[in-house]
Amino acid sequence: MTRSALLALSAAVLANLAGVATAATEPQETATNTGPVKLVSPSRLANEAGNDQPTQPRGREDHDQLSPVQRRLLMTDFERQVHRIAGEDSDVRRFGADLLSQRNSPQGEASSQIPQDYVISIGDELVVNLWGSVEADLRLIVDRSGRITIPRVGPVLVAGLRYSELNTAIDQRVAQVFRNYRLSASLGRLRSIRVYVTGFTQRPGAYTVNSLSTIVNALIQAGGPSAAGSFRNIELRRGSKLISQFDMYDLLLRGDKSADRVLQADDVVHIGPIGLQAALIGSVNRQAIFELKPGEVVNDLLLMGGGLNAVADRTRLAVESVDTRNDIRIVELALPAQGRTALKVGDVVRAFNAMDNLLPQHRQNKRIKIEGEVQRPGEYILPANSTLTDAISAAGGLTAGAFVYGSEFSRESVRVTQQVQYERALRDMETEFARVQVTQKAATADEASAQNARAQSSNRLIERLRNVRPTGRIVLQLPPTATTLPELALEDGDRLTIPARPTTVGVFGSVFNGGSFVLNQGASIDDMLKLAGGPTRGADSSGTFVIRANGSVVSAKQQSSGWISMGTGFSTLAALPGDTIFVPEDLTKTTFSQEAKDWTQILYQFGIGAAALKTIRN
Repeated sequence: MTRSALLALSAAVLANLAGVATAATEPQETATNTGPVKLVSPSRLANEAGNDQPTQPRGREDHDQLSPVQRRLLMTDFERQVHRIAGEDSDVRRFGADLLSQRNSPQGEASSQIPQDYVISIGDELVVNLWGSVEADLRLIVDRSGRITIPRVGPVLVAGLRYSELNTAIDQRVAQVFRNYRLSASLGRLRSIRVYVTGFTQRPGAYTVNSLSTIVNALIQAGGPSAAGSFRNIELRRGSKLISQFDMYDLLLRGDKSADRVLQADDVVHIGPIGLQAALIGSVNRQAIFELKPGEVVNDLLLMGGGLNAVADRTRLAVESVDTRNDIRIVELALPAQGRTALKVGDVVRAFNAMDNLLPQHRQNKRIKIEGEVQRPGEYILPANSTLTDAISAAGGLTAGAFVYGSEFSRESVRVTQQVQYERALRDMETEFARVQVTQKAATADEASAQNARAQSSNRLIERLRNVRPTGRIVLQLPPTATTLPELALEDGDRLTIPARPTTVGVFGSVFNGGSFVLNQGASIDDMLKLAGGPTRGADSSGTFVIRANGSVVSAKQQSSGWISMGTGFSTLAALPGDTIFVPEDLTKTTFSQEAKDWTQILYQFGIGAAALKTIRN
């Protein structure tokens, strides 16, 4: 600082001191006609120069920002063991670690709410506002003598006062000088205190925190307990006295912060060694590794984990022990009878999922959906040993127009099996297409172009076939004149649709005029083909097949009669209501490769039906 600046600052201080002395000799001073008296804090120049803020060290990186490899490297041996037991995709961590793994300020994000019993001390900043006959906006620091100095009023002793007493004490002193004013006093920037965090912590040492900081704020500054540190054995020591025994689980599980005391200068926060650890995994509301106190049992561990979730098996638990001296590593506990069982160090308690433990089919009630020609269509819950006949009875029986032969019965377990087999057949076909394309040689440009066209057609066919899904239909072996369903046992989720008696037969594929045609009494399959104009020149008549209304399939190759009429072999086979006749193309005369000749068989073998055939053709 230059000499001229020093002289200017000295003059300003002397002027203020002179003002204070004058005010002290005039205790009854009132406002003049020139307006209210304006008081200026002696520290105004320092405040205008700016307040230096301490550098804030970076907190720990968030656990969620770490890669799986980094997380695994940070795990303890027990955490790795639990991770292996719970599954590689699990993220079972030590309970409480999330609270202390976030970035934080060196003040520990202490509460901004000033408690009424807060004691004013040296280093606190007070904000004093006056208005009326006197105006002031002062920010004053409590000096080493425990006083603040108000311009033209003088020193006021505030150290040792509670925050609730601050307004009254300052007002009594200002009232000795001024009249007709209002006053408000509050805390500004809090003083800093030095505390110590020791024991089993991430970063032991001395920390500077503000005077409203608590045990939790100091723990956050130090990174919380280390891997060997306890969340439940934390002490606040003041000199030789034990001020508080803090269990962080009280805060985390019950929101109880009563033991989280406000720190004072030179306090010591000491973290003890970790206690008994046990893991809780499976169908619980919170999977984690918990620290247990002596006397806590299985029920206490379940409470820490938020209890069993909605799909848990509430009758049993499994406990896996790491005790290598125990020949029986896994034991099962019955609930609630064995909920008071004590746990050992390193135990892993698993809650089971009740939905994974399905009852045998013969013991389960059956849910079935019945649609179509019944008196009361809908969903029904039937006893475990129910059959299709029982389902019809539950729905009120059949209507007069029911076509029992065409009943469509679907089952989810069958659909799943069909889907697996269907996908396998498509993969085999795709492999065969690829093999043919690789082995074929083109001698001319025309042959190469033809081969390319066949390859594109084959790929389009595969894509169309992939969009088709098996239905899970079960073919009921019924005669066309059937009036009742077989005594077939039901499974949960079965679906039964009984259609009305149809009057048409569908003819599709390589025919001149595909569509649905009215069935005449005594007509054969060949008769219905004639109504559609018969097979085209590119048709493979020997590959013609019929999908019956009951889901069964009859092919031309199954017929032993000679190839008469149009050469399909169906001249003597009677057409039935609801039949679908399909005439495939002769694939040797089209752009499809020869290896696709049996693709239509894939469709009807998996109960996909006529709708899928039309989809493929389109």
